[in-house]
Amino acid sequence: MERYVVLEKKYFNDFISEIAKKQKVVAPVAKGYQQYAFEEVTSGDQISLDYIPTILPPKKYFMPQIETIATYDISKGQSMKRVVEYEEMVLFGVHTCDLAGIQCLNMVFSEHPKDINYNIRKNNIIIIGYECNDYCDEYASCGLMQNHLPKGGYDLFFTNLENGKFIIHMHTLQGEKLVKKSAFIKKADESDIESLNDLRERKRKIFAKNEVPIEYEKIPELFDKVYDSTIWDELGKKCLACGNCTNVCPTCYCFDIFDEPNLDLKTGYRYRKWDSCQNEDFAKVAGGENFRPERAARQRHRYFRKFRYPIDRFSRFFCTGCGRCSRTCMAGINLKETLTQLAKEQGMENPNAGDRS
Repeated sequence: MERYVVLEKKYFNDFISEIAKKQKVVAPVAKGYQQYAFEEVTSGDQISLDYIPTILPPKKYFMPQIETIATYDISKGQSMKRVVEYEEMVLFGVHTCDLAGIQCLNMVFSEHPKDINYNIRKNNIIIIGYECNDYCDEYASCGLMQNHLPKGGYDLFFTNLENGKFIIHMHTLQGEKLVKKSAFIKKADESDIESLNDLRERKRKIFAKNEVPIEYEKIPELFDKVYDSTIWDELGKKCLACGNCTNVCPTCYCFDIFDEPNLDLKTGYRYRKWDSCQNEDFAKVAGGENFRPERAARQRHRYFRKFRYPIDRFSRFFCTGCGRCSRTCMAGINLKETLTQLAKEQGMENPNAGDRS
């Protein structure tokens, strides 16, 4: 119990305001009907606690959409200076699916050679997770991907209990320092821990529904069999190659690099910008050759990048179950429907796969 504290809900606004007076706080904010975005807040009443995944994942604070990485000056030889843009912040209200996405990015950008910009930025962000007590909507598959429960990747983790309190798990020294400075935080008692355990027990039943009829452990085996499936051709006919699915994905990390000269043609800057494997130009190489020109091939590549290739490299899936790709697809391509079709095609459909009660 020493790692758990509680915050009465009536003090939530005061708690956030207290932090925001000392440093930047970013949290989910309502932007219209069923639309949310991470933005800077100064008080708790600006925060939407019951939100479906934000339009863009919190990845944008770790890996900005456009980021200057160097400046250059060729007026006297060749001179290039590294640029690292970052700011300290508290990132509040991160769902478990997005915590999993950040963990995936941490693995990618910590491989040799380490991405210095990403890691400096990561080390200056305090992450406060927030638990979903039910499915966000019909697009979510966090239960299938086993990301409906917290598995680390945060400094503090809030769970909304029914007894008028938030129970908070202190996971790091940074998180512990943050809550111990607050006058609104109290020690958790046995009844609070019991309430948390009861909630998690209910979640085991709640998150067994609304899922894909295939066992989690069988997904890599499924993708070993479906490379030549005709289902990819069906997706290719529907796909608009807009790149929405990858732009909103919490684990997509591809980028392109550009050099932009200033008007003097002697100085300028180098920046990187998010790129998408769904764009036709993504796979073009010297001579104009394209090794993935068909939309069907690009859709297949996207699915394999989530469910097969990372298993060999990182021993984990890079789909977190957030549902953003399905939610934002203008062609109506639904990840859960695609997985179901693939499982049926290969005779691997298991009607009881989602039953974890």
